[in-house]
Amino acid sequence: MSAMLPPLRIGIDLGGTKIEGLALDASNGIAAGPIRTETPQDNYNETLAAIAAVIADLEATAGAVAPNASIGIGMPGSISKSTGLVQNANSTWLNGQPLQRDLEAKLQRPVRLANDANCFALSEATDGSGADARSVLGVILGTGCGGGLVIDKQLIDGPMGIGGEWGHNPLPWAQSSETPGPACWCGRHGCMETWVSGPALETQYLAAAGQSRSVSEIAAISGPHDAAADVLARHTDRLGRGLAHVLNIFDPDVIVLGGGLSNLLHLYRDLPGAIVPHLFTDAPIVDIRRPKWGDSSGVRGAAWLWDR
Repeated sequence: MSAMLPPLRIGIDLGGTKIEGLALDASNGIAAGPIRTETPQDNYNETLAAIAAVIADLEATAGAVAPNASIGIGMPGSISKSTGLVQNANSTWLNGQPLQRDLEAKLQRPVRLANDANCFALSEATDGSGADARSVLGVILGTGCGGGLVIDKQLIDGPMGIGGEWGHNPLPWAQSSETPGPACWCGRHGCMETWVSGPALETQYLAAAGQSRSVSEIAAISGPHDAAADVLARHTDRLGRGLAHVLNIFDPDVIVLGGGLSNLLHLYRDLPGAIVPHLFTDAPIVDIRRPKWGDSSGVRGAAWLWDR
């Protein structure tokens, strides 16, 4: 770690359903948190206030003098480099808003923002499940679907800030029954997010079984040849096709799964077999790992945005 690091680094993970924050000290230990609160839905100003409240709680717990703590925020979507406004967020009330400017005005200090999947990937590639790998693909499967690319511990986000946004590519090798695909909030049909996110899996189970269940409930009740097992198998197949498309381009050493669906243990058993048939190689290597830091990986990566 650099000797110039702030004495306290606060990370915030702004998710579709929750806001999580923690504070790291200069030795990378947890000084405060994690703290969680629900994300206000469809209300931009309340979201700003909720973020500020989590930061205030962390600083009070850590005993920090506010201007001395750095703030890093992992967010859905990204900040447009041409307008400075939020783009591509599945928390759609953020889109078109000057999030960085408004947060800096509210907090009276600079903040750094990055896509939440990028923060997750940075954390797991730095000292998580992918720490031993040169290249890491971090895959978020939760309220939405996204990814982050890391090579030699450096994020590859690109000049438009959309590196790793595989969730809004179409489902590859689609069958006739899968076209044009479900409508996506982005205005297209058949995006990977509409097939493999948590809400997509729950929707598929509702259509198959005629009743609503959460992702964890679907996994818990799955038995041989029942509706839950069939839905999970189709989900794994589609996820495999989507990831194979990414692997044929990026060819990472390691894939680390994050988000709520990373807790589905069958994915680590079945997903490599769903990917391999679609890879453009005669010697496939698919190394899929659970996140070392679990749900806290994204918030840790956000805290590290000031290390870059």
